Order: sequence, then structure tokens, then C-alpha cells
Amino acid sequence: ESASVFSAKWQPSEACQPHMDEEGRVLSRALAENVVGRIGGKSAEVTAVQHKPGRQAPPLPYSLSALQIDAGKRFAMSAQQVLDGCQSLYEKHKLITYPRSDCRYLPREHHRQARDVLSAIGRMADKLQAAVTGADVTLKGKAWNDAKVNAHHAIIPTLKTLPPSQLSSHEAKLYELIARQYLLQFYPDHTFTKTSIDIAIAGGLFSATAKCVKEMGWKVLLADASKNAKKKGLNATQPEKAEADESSTQYLPPLKVGDVLQCQKGECVEKNTQPPSAFTDATLLAAMTGIARFVTDSEVRKVLKESDGLGTEATRAGIIELLFRRNFLVRQGKQIRATEAGCGLINSLPKSTTLPDMTARWESLLNAIVDEQASYGDFMGSLIPLLHGLIEESCATLPVALKGVKSAKPAYRKRRKKAAPGKTRRKKLAA
Repeated sequence: ESASVFSAKWQPSEACQPHMDEEGRVLSRALAENVVGRIGGKSAEVTAVQHKPGRQAPPLPYSLSALQIDAGKRFAMSAQQVLDGCQSLYEKHKLITYPRSDCRYLPREHHRQARDVLSAIGRMADKLQAAVTGADVTLKGKAWNDAKVNAHHAIIPTLKTLPPSQLSSHEAKLYELIARQYLLQFYPDHTFTKTSIDIAIAGGLFSATAKCVKEMGWKVLLADASKNAKKKGLNATQPEKAEADESSTQYLPPLKVGDVLQCQKGECVEKNTQPPSAFTDATLLAAMTGIARFVTDSEVRKVLKESDGLGTEATRAGIIELLFRRNFLVRQGKQIRATEAGCGLINSLPKSTTLPDMTARWESLLNAIVDEQASYGDFMGSLIPLLHGLIEESCATLPVALKGVKSAKPAYRKRRKKAAPGKTRRKKLAA
């Protein structure tokens, strides 16, 4: 019966280590084919069964970076477009709270306004009316935490409403994202049971896993959003993609240790490793906020995890736009790639200035000043000689990496005014 058929993955033994890479991938096709040839039609005994209940709380309300990342994935908006749209929703329309926040938590006293905020969402976003109706305002999850609220709390809708027709397309999309993220706080946890089994076949160990959803909880809102996005040809956000993957997880029949099954066939799947994907607006922002992932030194990684990463909530969009204006970065569809000039610049600089380690060192010194363990003089005393050395080094000679690199053309050019009818304009040759 089809419902009783499932796939299990081979778990190579210690003896296979010489034929595997550091990530556990088998490199020898002959070895894999040997295993496939041994297991077809053979009996399979269940040696271990584990059922593990799990739950997943709703994702927190948005900070600016989190919103920029989701809007980039869902609507292919640039970081600057998100910032500009949010600034308009905040200053012009008064529909959302302060948008440049780096906080994802809310003050506990704000929970008293929840019912009124939900009512405003229902009037502003037709697509979310059903979600507003299904929300349970008595829920008070981890998002409501005074200890984690700093100068500004998370970005959420305000009590104000206006005719939705007054919003631009970008503004309406951003408001809906912010409102849905707030609504998630009033839905129960997503609960599931994860089952894993081990199977012995012809002396080899195989494993299979499956995930059975018990209650969709807050994910029902993202599932609905994903359906609407597909109808419009938009991208699903990362949580929605994860949900789609989970729903396609295989079914495992009820099994217990000692059960004997039969292996119908073995299959050898050959794959190639892929180079890292090019950055998009969303993944570049995620890399800037999670720069610690790219550092191997544990102490440096610890400092970067505790900092804001590269830039701040208010400056990251500007940093990216500046690189485009100077033609160090270029867009190719949704991808962001470095230009020849950008690569030449990085390759010409001392390596220490291109690594996040320097940011970590400065953060450590600044934190020491805050803790009164260092002074302003200590910080500047180490910084000034470093800058003098870098400037002298770069002025001494043209770096080899920049030789032959054409000067970067500006990313944006002003349009020339059209000549009046009957008149001609002589083209000026570039010097």
C-alpha cells in the first residue's frame, strides 16, 4: 500500500570515512552502488523508534532589519525602498510606530491596546479581517517583555486608520507585513510530533524521519499568505517556504522496535556541490546583521553576536545604496554582484580592513569604555596609528589589484533635457 512506503537514508559507518568529505557526503560512487546492490529485496528490521513532541512559538514582531529581510524575500524590495516606505507610513500616514527600531519586543502595558490595534488592522487590511476575527487577545507570549525593550519597541501598527486607497503599492504591502507579524502574537504555538526510526538492512544502518503537525497555530496565517502570494506570482517568505517543506514530509506508519519490513529497492543519487548563491537584498541584509556567521575566531564571533553586526538599523540601507551609486555593486535581476571596480577595491586593501574582525575589536574597546575599563584615549591611541599606516601604505603606490580596472561609472545619470523642435545639440566628447 502506498501509505506504507517510505524512504530511509543510508548512514555510513566509520569504515566509510576515507570515502567521505568533511560534511559527511559520500564521494565514492562505487561504494554507494555496492550498498544499493546489497539491500534491494532484503528484509529490514526496525532497531529504534523515537517520537519527540515539539512546539514553535510565533516569530517576534519586526525590527527594521527583520522587516527589510522579509520584504526583500517576499516583494523583492531593496532595503532603501523598505526604509522609505516605512518612513512614509510613520511620518505621513501615522499608521505604524517608529520604523528605525532595532528591537523586536513590546512593553507589557501595551498589551492593553491589543484589541484596539487589531480593530484598526481589520479596517486597514481586508486580507487580514479573518485573521483578526480568529485572534485571541488573551494570549501574552514572549514578545511582551519589558526587560528587552530599549529606546524603541518593535514596529507595529498604530490605532490610526485611513482609506487604504491613500497608500501606495509599497506602503500597502509593508503595512500588511507589519500587521500580520503583529497578529501572529495572538495565535497559539505551532505544535507537532517528530518521529525518527533506525532500520538495519543487510548490515547497514538507515534512518527515516517524519513530522506530524498536531496544530497549525500561528502558521495558518503564513499558509494563507503563501497561497495569496502564489496567485499573484510573488515569493513566499522564509517561514512560508519552511511550512511548504514540512507539509510535504513523508508519512511514517506506526512502527515499533523489532518490526520486520522489506526494502523494495535501493537508489543512488548523484549530486554536485553548488557555489554559494549570489546575494539578494534580503540575504545581504541578513549577512550584515548576522556577520558573526562568517567569522571563525570564537572570541571575535562572540563580540559580533552581541553587537548590531555591520552598520545599524538606520544605516544599513544607506551603506548598500552608496555601494550601488559608486558602482561597486550592480543588480542582475534579483541578484547583487560585485563589479570589477568593487572587486579591485577589496583586493587592493589590506586584508585586515576587509574582515569583520576589526569591527569586533572596535566594539570590544567601545564596550570597555562603557564599562569604565578603558578610556577615549585608549581607543584613539590604537586607532590613529593604524589609520596613519593604512593611509601611507595606500598612497605609496597604485595597488596591483587596481591596475587596468576602469574607473567606475556612476550608477545613476541625470537625463538630458530634450532639445527644442528644430534645434540640434552637439554631443560633447568625454575627456
